[in-house]
Order: sequence, then structure tokens, then C-alpha cells
Amino acid sequence: MTTNALFSIPESSGHDMVTIAFEGRNLTVPAGISVAAALLSNGVSDFRSSVVGQAPRAPYCMMGACFECLVEINEFPARQSCLISVQDGMRVRRQLGASAINIKDEL
Repeated sequence: MTTNALFSIPESSGHDMVTIAFEGRNLTVPAGISVAAALLSNGVSDFRSSVVGQAPRAPYCMMGACFECLVEINEFPARQSCLISVQDGMRVRRQLGASAINIKDEL
């Protein structure tokens, strides 16, 4: 199994560049690409862990059908990284297990 990034975006692609933070590491990526593409092009190979067994998961379909690319973006869990475009200053973290559900008791 290869450990090299299989997905790359040339830095000289002519795009404006933005900076996002992935788990404290700053990544400079072309504006307008998806969060999933940005992470894959920077060698990130696991985006989340499965709810049962905590197995590492990564994008599969890149079109929003499989939900394998879920990450936490700006402290909001369960975001499909393949459907969200990068924005300057965005903070991204792996989603570990199930996301917490905040339920308010309003009876």
C-alpha cells in the first residue's frame, strides 16, 4: 500500500490561494476547491474514524453520496468535506467516532 499522496493540485494552477488549518497545520490551497480535495492533495489519508471499530475512513465518491469524508469544520461536526469549498481561515479536524448531538430539554 502506498503512503504517497495519490491526489495532487499543482501550486502553479493560476488560482488564488487560501490558507486553511487542518488539526493545527496550515495548508495553502487553491481557492474554490473542496475541503476533501485540499486535504487529499496535502497527503491526508484518513478523515474520520468509523463509529463502530474506529477504523480510519477517507473520501470514496467525492460527490456526497457515501458520507466517508465527514470532518469537523469550524467546530461543526459531520460536514461532508467533498461538498464544501475551502474558505480562508477555515479550521478542519478529523471526526472521531459519532458526532455529539446537543439536545435541549424544552418541555
